[in-house]
Amino acid sequence: MEILTKIKGWASAITEVGISIIALGIVLEILFNGQGIPFWPNINIVDNIIAMMTALSAQGLVGLVAVWVLYHIYNRKA
Repeated sequence: MEILTKIKGWASAITEVGISIIALGIVLEILFNGQGIPFWPNINIVDNIIAMMTALSAQGLVGLVAVWVLYHIYNRKA
């Protein structure tokens, strides 16, 4: 059981790092207009998020339910 607790802690930490990197990417894209960021590869995070939201909204209620489920899975308190 202790191993599962450690794995859960690692997964949570990796998720937090991923969200922080996404937030950093959004801020850098806004500040530099997506051009010439020295240490950031040519990744367009804002367009990817917009495309993902468009795809979910095209599904109507199913997309809304999917977002709700993902939100509650992420914010679930153990």
